[in-house]
Amino acid sequence: MVKEKKAKQYEIVQERAKCIGCGACAATCPDNWEMAKDGKSKPKKKIISQKEFGCNKAAADICPVSIIHVKEKK
Repeated sequence: MVKEKKAKQYEIVQERAKCIGCGACAATCPDNWEMAKDGKSKPKKKIISQKEFGCNKAAADICPVSIIHVKEKK
């Protein structure tokens, strides 16, 4: 019996209340990050694929208040 390898998925966890609205994440990864009407950023989707990981990890890394976390979904 051959086990199919499940594609890795990642979850974006944002501590949105601590967002300072600088827009660095949206500028770094506009495919998944946008600025909301309240001036804070938000991800367009919270569950992402391996293909989308790099862009979102870069957004997390550039966040000056370190409130974006990209974790492997179990």
